[in-house]
Amino acid sequence: MMNKMRIAVVGAGNMGSWLVESLCLDYEVGVYDADRNRLKYFFNSRKFLYLEELFEFEPDILINAVSLENTVKVFEELVPHLPQNVILADLTSVKNGLAEYYKKAGRRFVSTHPMFGPTFANVKDLKEESAIIIEESDKEGKEFFRKFYSGLKLKIHEFSFEMHDQTIAYSLSVPFSSTLVFASCMKEQVAPGTTFRKHHEIAKGLLSEDDFLLSEILLNPQSLEQIEKISESLTRLVDMIRNRDTKALHAYLAAIRENFGVEKK
Repeated sequence: MMNKMRIAVVGAGNMGSWLVESLCLDYEVGVYDADRNRLKYFFNSRKFLYLEELFEFEPDILINAVSLENTVKVFEELVPHLPQNVILADLTSVKNGLAEYYKKAGRRFVSTHPMFGPTFANVKDLKEESAIIIEESDKEGKEFFRKFYSGLKLKIHEFSFEMHDQTIAYSLSVPFSSTLVFASCMKEQVAPGTTFRKHHEIAKGLLSEDDFLLSEILLNPQSLEQIEKISESLTRLVDMIRNRDTKALHAYLAAIRENFGVEKK
């Protein structure tokens, strides 16, 4: 019988835990986290209490599932002790700085981004969700994640490092910032309408995410331009409301419907 691929996951937060649970039945999986309390409830996987145990495990793939601000730091701490042929993997929401790190490290790598949060998405049914694999990644690493994501019925896209961050700046920073503005102004309603309830549920889901994740998205260097567009649009809307300019408001709504591909009922 062929030996199973050995996968080490570093970081047992929401994403790391989901990965361990999703991979442990098909691969030999080990997990390490500096907070040992996070390791209590994993099954069918090795729990590393010390980094030396992880090094002795000699993984084929090391998946770095810590926050973006600590990703390179963790790689720099671990990589010198790992076999030369190990594939380094990251799951960060923003890739800023990682291309430079991988080039400097001279190691095989695969960079990817599941476009959902385990605390928000329905992890039992992900067929409507997407994942991005960075095209500069190692061929074998890309094939591993392509197989993994395909098994989850995810829609798989392959982008360059630069295109990934441009996509994230638009697809996540715009809804994140819009939702945060709604939540910051929200008051509890005794008899909420359907639209309010939907926005309320989205805001609750977003705010349940880790602060580091939200920071990674919103502090993406390419996010500012997108968020400034929201601010400009709100300024226009405020002016129309202040001036009770019905004609301008109707034109504003018509332009939005055209942009959205929606016809007025």
